[in-house]
Amino acid sequence: MMVGGQQPIIILREGTKREKGKGAQLNNIMAARAISDAVKSTLGPKGMDKMLVNSMGDVVTTNDGATILKEIDVEHPAAKMIVEVAKSQDDECGDGTTSAVILTGELLKYAGELIEQNIHPTVICAGYKLAATKAIAELSKMAIPIKPGDKKTLKNIAMTSMASKGASASKELLADVVVDAITSIAEHIGDKTIVDMDNIQIQKKHGGNIQETRIIKGIILDKERVHEGMPRHLKNVKIALVNTALEIKKTEVDARIQIQDPTQLQAFLDEEESMLRKMVKKVKKSGANVLICQKGIDDLVQHFLSKEGIYAVRQAKKSDMDKLAKATGAIVVANLYKLSPKDLGFAGNVEEQKIGDDKLTFITDCKNPKAVSVLIRGSTEHVVDELDRGMHDALFVVKVALEDGKLIPGGGAAATTIAMALRDYASTVGGREQMAIEAYANAVEIIPKTLTENAGLDPIDMMIEMRRVHKKGNKNASVDVFTGKVVDMIKNNVIEPLRVSVQEIQASTEAATMILRIDDIIASKSGGGGGMPPGRMPGGGGMGDY
Repeated sequence: MMVGGQQPIIILREGTKREKGKGAQLNNIMAARAISDAVKSTLGPKGMDKMLVNSMGDVVTTNDGATILKEIDVEHPAAKMIVEVAKSQDDECGDGTTSAVILTGELLKYAGELIEQNIHPTVICAGYKLAATKAIAELSKMAIPIKPGDKKTLKNIAMTSMASKGASASKELLADVVVDAITSIAEHIGDKTIVDMDNIQIQKKHGGNIQETRIIKGIILDKERVHEGMPRHLKNVKIALVNTALEIKKTEVDARIQIQDPTQLQAFLDEEESMLRKMVKKVKKSGANVLICQKGIDDLVQHFLSKEGIYAVRQAKKSDMDKLAKATGAIVVANLYKLSPKDLGFAGNVEEQKIGDDKLTFITDCKNPKAVSVLIRGSTEHVVDELDRGMHDALFVVKVALEDGKLIPGGGAAATTIAMALRDYASTVGGREQMAIEAYANAVEIIPKTLTENAGLDPIDMMIEMRRVHKKGNKNASVDVFTGKVVDMIKNNVIEPLRVSVQEIQASTEAATMILRIDDIIASKSGGGGGMPPGRMPGGGGMGDY
């Protein structure tokens, strides 16, 4: 920067990259589209999987958009913003992450074409915001209420979510498990239904068959009994949950005990043993025959407990203790000497089972448990992990459907309805915003287009057929990727919660408008710059390496 013919003033540190104006905007759009293209092929029941290998050599095989983008080490700043879209969609709805990312990429692609025609980014942003508001209104119009206690509909929502995942082969069985788990822990407060996902514990164990996946009306502890002499299986048990160590406490300050003769040593040891015996007597007196301890249990205490026929577990996780309290009705006690019969919980069965190489404690048959466990089985670790991701999405969409009580047709039907409504709406707005609304309508259609492309069908023919059927008045129509025909998605049981699509529209519109408003990228030497090729990653690897 020159001032009055004097020496140039250096404002930015040497090595700083700076990109301004249209160049910066188009560069950001390219980066966002590279991320979108990376996950595009995973969308829908005919979508493919990605194999991701990290620097440690760990392998993840998945088609879950959020997982793919979390595992990829993205460097471009605009691309990082797209990754955030997937994260927010996953946090809010659990599903629809791939759709949200693809839609963001497509909104930016059409915005890039408008910028090339010298339409100002703020005008595009204004048009996009109008379009998003109209799209959400259309979705709300399409929404169908879910009747309370309609488990069949909830099961179809779970199966729609899992149709595109590795779990699709066993989606019937898994959907039953998902609906059972969510309806078990649902709490009704006033006229609202609330589902806290923390009350579902997922235990993954490979080495079995997917068909062995089941719901446990209780909790599975990843722990074995502390002593072999303890009973392996107990029925109609009373459970004590203790948050204190069954050991002799060490003093807080340094202390020294002086012993002059061997009898004193024996008296000291006898007293220590007596204290430990008192702890066991306290547990026995309360009526408990199962003890779950969050801290340690002394070896001698373990021996005494086994003599009394009490089943004990130590070092249980705090989260598991909280779930156990909800499942059994027990109260977590911080002081063992305050343990009383009213603090105990109930379970029909407590049993140690060996699954693979691990011994687990099953606490089952609880009365009306407000916390449950799902045991996921599969042949290998990668299969189990992918099942877990599919189950997570299905659990989340059923939770959302139960809480909101509204569903819409899936499979891209809603996107086609939105696109047609927006084209009619655009002409009523006028001005340059009209072009942005029309661009938004074209962008929204990327969802059904990508579904048909991934199924090996002709997207143009299918879009023409879908628009024809929609014009006739069937707003629930979309392509059945298995038959290649346009059918009613509601009749085909392809349904999803309203919130998933609303969140997709909101998250993608906000991310796209935020990226479009950036006209200057200043990247310091150490940070990733906007001037790099789109989608580049550390180590020189491009998106294609994945």
